[in-house]
Amino acid sequence: MVKRSKVDVAILGAGTAGMGAYRAARKHTDSLALIESNHYGTTCARVGCMPSKLLIAAAEAAHGARSAGLFGIRTGEVAVDGPAVMKRVREERDRFVSFVLEAVEGFPETHRFRGHARFLSPHRLRVGDDHEIEADRIVIATGSRPNIPDFLKAAEDRLVVNDDIFEWQDLPKSVAVFGPGVIGLELGQALSRLGVRVRMFGAGGAVGPIQDPEIRRCALDTFNSEFPLDPDADTRKIEHRKEGVAITFTDGDRGVVTETFDYLLAATGRRPNIDGLDIQNADLELDDRGTPVFDHYSLRCGDSHVFIAGDVNNELPLLHEAADEGRIAGDNAGRYPDVRTGLRRVPLSVVFTDPQIATVGKTIQQVDEDCRGCFAVGSVSFEGQGRSRVIGHNRGLLRLYGQHGSGLFMGAEMFGPAAEHIGHLLAWAAQQRMTVSNMLDMPFYHPVIEEGVRTALRDLNHRLSIGPEGEAHCLDCGPGG
Repeated sequence: MVKRSKVDVAILGAGTAGMGAYRAARKHTDSLALIESNHYGTTCARVGCMPSKLLIAAAEAAHGARSAGLFGIRTGEVAVDGPAVMKRVREERDRFVSFVLEAVEGFPETHRFRGHARFLSPHRLRVGDDHEIEADRIVIATGSRPNIPDFLKAAEDRLVVNDDIFEWQDLPKSVAVFGPGVIGLELGQALSRLGVRVRMFGAGGAVGPIQDPEIRRCALDTFNSEFPLDPDADTRKIEHRKEGVAITFTDGDRGVVTETFDYLLAATGRRPNIDGLDIQNADLELDDRGTPVFDHYSLRCGDSHVFIAGDVNNELPLLHEAADEGRIAGDNAGRYPDVRTGLRRVPLSVVFTDPQIATVGKTIQQVDEDCRGCFAVGSVSFEGQGRSRVIGHNRGLLRLYGQHGSGLFMGAEMFGPAAEHIGHLLAWAAQQRMTVSNMLDMPFYHPVIEEGVRTALRDLNHRLSIGPEGEAHCLDCGPGG
């Protein structure tokens, strides 16, 4: 027998975006359905940003011990206890997940529904096999899942995704990583520093989210000093064998070679969970990928009663963006038909490699288009930057983009030390629509890595024909500033 319910707002997915939507909608109505088909706990806590940072933290500890000789510290041979590393990853991961579970379980039980949801009509949803929900408004927040190209499936049971890694009881001896994106770079470098033999294969030349060719070149050279990374690999064959997965590829120095790895990690992007919703029954306009067309500021799909938030809309698959989008979509679903635009912040992304990668504001291509070529680039290398050299993290490059005439700061890309912090400062400046001159008026302490930002700003100000050429050894910057 089919159970039937009627609610004001139904939210599909209880991840970061879904929970944000639920809390926002609840300010307007208590007639809600929060529907989840999988585990509670969010992608971030279970298989994303938090467990990956736990693995990275272990890798940084091992790398720091091996690098202590730079400072005259002798540590002897560094031994990595794989089971102990993975035990801490799983235990701390479970702790983070428990916080999310506690939050969800605090929602009224009458609001929580378990089962796969799909559209029967624009206002009707089937949940599982035996429940039908009629909703006046609907928020789609079903998240995403790993995307695995068919040719990688030849690895069979040696094929893993990031979800699988965090269940490992021990570290393997070798891993082939396909996809030098955010996930591939973070996990690949971490595994390499933990003693795993890693080789990374890419396609099309991409390295993480980097768009600036100078930053990409710097990052590629740096990563290749630790493990082989081919951003445009010629992979000839993938074959499952008893001893592992054999990969035949073209090596620049050795020609066509075959190497065997314990596992093949598919870090080849993520796919929005839209295909199982029977979205064709929702009477929405879809783009060429089958995703509903929506407004960036209200998250509303066309002029409908449906809103879409988080990774499922395939726009900016980042936790802080999902949280913002969930809040906007839920607020609008709750107050519908009084739909309002929400605050969309300046784009900011960070990759927790070493050195870190940060992208802020507009890409160099977007700046070029928006400014019709009337822009300038200021830069600084961290090789000689004072504080960076002191701590032995003097690798990388920062490039800042500014508009001619207005002197407006437009965006930046960075591959270097403390990018997670510098990225925030630059994002705040961009959101405040500061000029390069305004930014130079801000305080800078000595000696700090942020002095490198000042050097790049002075370079940019000069290239915008606003300020003087920077001095090679600026005395008011302090040594190495």
